[in-house]
This record gives sequence, structure tokens and C-alpha cells, in this order.
Amino acid sequence: MTSAPARTGRVNEDFTGATASAAVLIDGAGIPGAESVCGHGVAWYAHRLGGCLLGLLPLRDDRSLAAVLAEAITQVTGEHRDTCDVADPISPSATVAMLRISGGLAEYLVLGDTVVVLDMSDGAPLVVTDPREVVISRSYQPAYEATAAGSDERRQVLRELRAHRNAPGGFWLAKDDPRAADEALTGSRPVLELSGAVLLSNGAGRFVDRFGLADWPGVLAVLASQGPAEIIRQVRQAEGRDAVTADDATITWCTDLGED
Repeated sequence: MTSAPARTGRVNEDFTGATASAAVLIDGAGIPGAESVCGHGVAWYAHRLGGCLLGLLPLRDDRSLAAVLAEAITQVTGEHRDTCDVADPISPSATVAMLRISGGLAEYLVLGDTVVVLDMSDGAPLVVTDPREVVISRSYQPAYEATAAGSDERRQVLRELRAHRNAPGGFWLAKDDPRAADEALTGSRPVLELSGAVLLSNGAGRFVDRFGLADWPGVLAVLASQGPAEIIRQVRQAEGRDAVTADDATITWCTDLGED
């Protein structure tokens, strides 16, 4: 596992962790002004949700990953419902990637713009991504760019975009409503078909989808030869080269999935 904040001195709003049979990666999602409705913050939400999932997964191996995520969302929301406006659209939220080895299967879940890559022993990797937020955001990009920073017009564009969050036909994140877990992308593959698996936050996934530094087989090759820190090093280099605002970047690389 490797995780790096967007810049030195900034709180890392990503979380990752693993048990003997599962791995979890959470990418906290914040909106300016969130501190006015929740004093805990995005990093708190991401870490609490990730820790809750790691605690539940060994105890809920008879339940689907979506059901475990729904339970975790309920628990974490309950921890700050009495002190924070958890239902406000700008309250802390997060995207989620999960992997569990159970009964000879590698089960996966993706909610939001995290990525799970299954390294198939025979053939191209299976890349699991949730494009809904990206697709919807792109549709608002022309209107956003046509307005001035800080203007009422731009704020209106952002409000309209955020109205699609956790709404039918929109995009879905972990926040206060456990029903969002039902919208996650899930599936499984026999463990014996896999050489490994990788979980990435969107800050690390931009290695492929934003900067085009390699394709997904290339990512697996870099991991095998140099490890996850090299992926993040190259992302930071590309961010500096292209004057792109850095993002928290986290990678969890799982190998030898079929071994006890």
C-alpha cells in the first residue's frame, strides 16, 4: 500500500487498509463550505467509513459487499447525525473500492470514481470503473467554463451539478443514505483466474485516464517491477508538468490471492 497527500502539510482524505481476506480503499470527497454543516471533515468520514468496513467484513462474510457497505454507511452516519447536518448536499462523502476473497472467489465493489483492476492470469486485466460522475460533470463543463470564478452564475452551475449526486439517473457516493450502496458496481471472478488485484483512488488512477502514462497492463507492469510508489511518483511529475492541481493518491496492490 502507498498513499500520499496532495501536498505536504495537507490532511490526506484517502484511506486504505486490509484484513487477511479483504482490502478497502476510500477516497474522501469534499465540497467547499462543508465545514459549516459538519465539523468532523472529509478525512474523518473517509477514515471512519474505511475502518468500519474493515471491522465488519470478517464478521459479515455471508453478506454481499453492497450490504456490508450499506451497514457501514449507516453506522458512520449515526456517529455524527446528532451533531452535523448529514443530509446537506455538501456534507462529507466518499467513493469506495472493496475486494474480498471468499469461497474461492474474488468479489469486488466500486462506488464512485475509484478503480479496481483484476490482473487476470490469462488475458487482459478486468478494469472496474464507475464513469457516471465523470460523464455528468463533463456535460456541465461548457457552462462552468463560461462563468466567472466566484460568480452567482458559476455557483448555480455547481448547484445543478450537485443535484445529480445520489439521485436517480445521477452518480452515487457513500454519504448518509445506505441505499447508495445498491448502486455500486459489483461482481466476482474465481481466485484461481487471478494473478493479483489493485485498488486505486482517482488521484492515482489519473496515471492512466488523465495523463496516459501507460495503459492498465502497463500499470501492472510498473507495479511488478517498481511498486506502487513509482506510480504515484510519475503522477506527481505529470501534475507538475501539466500544471494540474495535485490530488491525494492511494494504491493497494494485492498479490498471491489464492494462498493461505
